[in-house]
Amino acid sequence: MTSRRHWVALAAVSALALAACSPGDLFGGDSSSPSENGAPSSSAPADASAYYEQTLDWSSCGDFECANVEVPLDWTDPGGESIEIAINRAPATSSDARVGSLLINPGGPGGSGLDFLEYFTSYYGDSVAAAYDVIGFDPRGVGESTGIECGDGDVLDEYYITDYSFETEDDLAAADQRTAEFAAGCQELTGDLIANVDTVSAARDMDVIRAVVGDDQLNFVGASYGTQLGATYAELYPDTVGHMVLDGAVDFLLDDIEAGKGQAAGFETALTSFLEYCQGEPTCPLSADMDTAREQIGDLARDALESPLPTGEDGLEVNGNLMVYGIVVTLYSEDSWPYLLQAINEVYTQGTAFIFYQLAGFYLDRDTISGEYTANSTIAFTAISCLDSTDRSDWTVADQQELTAAMEEASPTFGWWFASGGGCSAWPWVAHQTIESLDYPDTANPILVVGTTRDPATPYEWAESLTEQLGNAVLLTYDGDGHTAYGRSNDCIGDTVDEFLVDGTVPDSGLVC
Repeated sequence: MTSRRHWVALAAVSALALAACSPGDLFGGDSSSPSENGAPSSSAPADASAYYEQTLDWSSCGDFECANVEVPLDWTDPGGESIEIAINRAPATSSDARVGSLLINPGGPGGSGLDFLEYFTSYYGDSVAAAYDVIGFDPRGVGESTGIECGDGDVLDEYYITDYSFETEDDLAAADQRTAEFAAGCQELTGDLIANVDTVSAARDMDVIRAVVGDDQLNFVGASYGTQLGATYAELYPDTVGHMVLDGAVDFLLDDIEAGKGQAAGFETALTSFLEYCQGEPTCPLSADMDTAREQIGDLARDALESPLPTGEDGLEVNGNLMVYGIVVTLYSEDSWPYLLQAINEVYTQGTAFIFYQLAGFYLDRDTISGEYTANSTIAFTAISCLDSTDRSDWTVADQQELTAAMEEASPTFGWWFASGGGCSAWPWVAHQTIESLDYPDTANPILVVGTTRDPATPYEWAESLTEQLGNAVLLTYDGDGHTAYGRSNDCIGDTVDEFLVDGTVPDSGLVC
């Protein structure tokens, strides 16, 4: 059984922060696009030429413009069936300053780029707004693109929310059986697409988008998992990389255990920052002793695992999984720490956990009242992650115990949770192609990698290692808390990224903001 258990979503911003943002006036200039398509990359499949020659039909959709891009369902068979990728754009605000398009991705895997565009355009610099048509897209299988389905809310709750034991061989066999049955349901509802939502295929879709919007090079900002998507594109199509920014870098070449330990340690570090914040708040109910306060947070989750907490609403409880989801979603950004403080106070003063229930719903894109999932991001996360994972080895109780010990060493508070979950060993499909190494040439355009020193979801060490693996890349560091940096940190980061995107100005290696 693959060692990947509970990974937390690699998305740029929490739903809490995203909901608070709105864009300004975007349409001050000429919104027209070039009339001719860009050329296919030299490494694009020759029999995919028809996709590169398509013409887009843009229409108004709220504050933006929208279109659909046709791509092969299976990139190993471009002459077969096709699917649609939904894209939207905020046109450049200046026809004189416009240089092309900027593709953006918020992470996930499974995050909606269509939704991300509204947030992105609330913080990008004026020079970027003038220079680029900014384009969001829902990757294959996600959101408004040809999507995957796996069942209704009850089916998803049983798979993702139920607390299961992983202590015996029978427990592990049952986990495999659940995954196999869940995957079968996905295939019944989705068809062949479920086996073709991998990262390499999504990167190939990006090259089609680049061409049909009229660009010879791909300018790209990828956050969190979006950095894996961007680095994959760079490996496949180095000759068409333009200005690429990878913020909140994922070291996707790590094995599953090392990656899991990195995330577990990252969230433990983020919890420490929250506890320090809590100690300065008059309403903090936790002990003034940091070690004791940490144990109190851990007890919340472990107690919910043993005895789910009531919410005060009929039939709604918070079990171990929901409790951890509710905690970690607030650790993506220091702006969300007050929500965690409110949730803890509710448990301590009222004995209920309705706020934790709501927070978990934000994380899972799950409606608090109806229990239905408002987006397919959670199942897309599973399908993409499992396709990209090539580990299908057998897994024993001894392996599980070793994993649990490693995760608890990395994170005394959350380690048990990172070691739980079903894994991908019974997922019946593996991607046709995965990236096993990076060999980005020095002759290509340099890539800017951005890392945050106390990033919970993508530890800073991953930014360092991805920069080194790419070779022709420069690391920009934000010394701070939270997940990713561009748009949520300081002017030093914002100005440096903007100058790189607009002018190609590469900062000094090792710049710390």
